[in-house]
Amino acid sequence: MLIWINGAFGAGKTQTAHELQRRVEDAHVADPELLGYALHKMLPAHERGDFQDIPQWRSGIVDTLQQAERAARGPVIVPMTIVRDDYFDEIVGGLRGRGVDVRHFALSATPETLKSRLRSRLSTIVGFEDTFALSNIDRCVAALRGDRYATHVPTDDLSIDQVVERIAADAGLPLTGARMRPARYQVRRLAVGIRHIRL
Repeated sequence: MLIWINGAFGAGKTQTAHELQRRVEDAHVADPELLGYALHKMLPAHERGDFQDIPQWRSGIVDTLQQAERAARGPVIVPMTIVRDDYFDEIVGGLRGRGVDVRHFALSATPETLKSRLRSRLSTIVGFEDTFALSNIDRCVAALRGDRYATHVPTDDLSIDQVVERIAADAGLPLTGARMRPARYQVRRLAVGIRHIRL
């Protein structure tokens, strides 16, 4: 099974994915951004736009996620924003067309909540404001309302634990790990955030 966690930037995809991985036995996080950044490093600077526009990223993600899903002992969790209908159909539809059991979840929140979350990120605190993420909030929120992007999970008033538990219940995944105590969770959350700063 492949659990695709979609959502606007700031919706909580990465933290949800890593907490779901911790609480589900043999779960594996596969981050498509890694392939995108690898392609960027191979291309001249003037060719480094949105890596989702690179055809070999889209085809490579389908191939790699299919391989990961077949090899994994548990669910493969994919935290990735994807809001173009044609790209969604090419990637998620392509995986389903190859027989991969993709469970798609779109984390939603109001633009105000998303902006607040983005401004509280460690990268912003240390002086790097993610203007790409902030400038794409309205586009992402509007696109993800569509039926194509179900199952929708409103997150404005939910903790990461509650989001994880809702996804696990919907996907039929037993949670073997317990909730963390708040102080320990904040340390883990900080560690996950540091690992995912993109400068």
